[in-house]
Amino acid sequence: MLNGPLLVTERLILRPPAAEDFDAFAEMCAEEETMTFIGGSSARSQAWRQWCTLAGAWHIRGFSMFSVLERASGEWVGRLGPWEPDGWPAPEIAYGVRAKFAGKGYAFEGAVAACDFAVEFLKWPELMHSIAPDNVRSQALAKRLGATNSGPTHLPAPFEQTRVDAWTQSAEAWRIKRKEFQP
Repeated sequence: MLNGPLLVTERLILRPPAAEDFDAFAEMCAEEETMTFIGGSSARSQAWRQWCTLAGAWHIRGFSMFSVLERASGEWVGRLGPWEPDGWPAPEIAYGVRAKFAGKGYAFEGAVAACDFAVEFLKWPELMHSIAPDNVRSQALAKRLGATNSGPTHLPAPFEQTRVDAWTQSAEAWRIKRKEFQP
């Protein structure tokens, strides 16, 4: 059952989380390197609560991060998309992919679709990515998307001690940048 939009890119399908995605999500949550900047690795039971938070946000907020599937294989790649928990500094386009899919351009491809969705469907006036100062891979992706570092911002509990910068761009800047990605 689909409980939200379905976005299709050249190599990916983005859709709300489904029960069959959980095992792969739990595996991602156990990957130390993958999770370094997105909450830290966690046990399966903790991953379940995170998973239910992502899925529940679709019902409460009307948006949340998408499950990202590789079209060719149907395999779960990661989770990314619009995200705004209570107390968050701004609506965010967040991204994270499993280690086996890192470096293939999937985070970029999915983030482009998610930014389009946030600007055109959700009508967000600005896009933001909260990124740790030493997360150079995420910063490179934000730059590629056209965002610039707007300086430090603060996350709510339990992440209040996490140092992050807000990488932002206006919806209009996104629309201009987006033209670079057209075939």
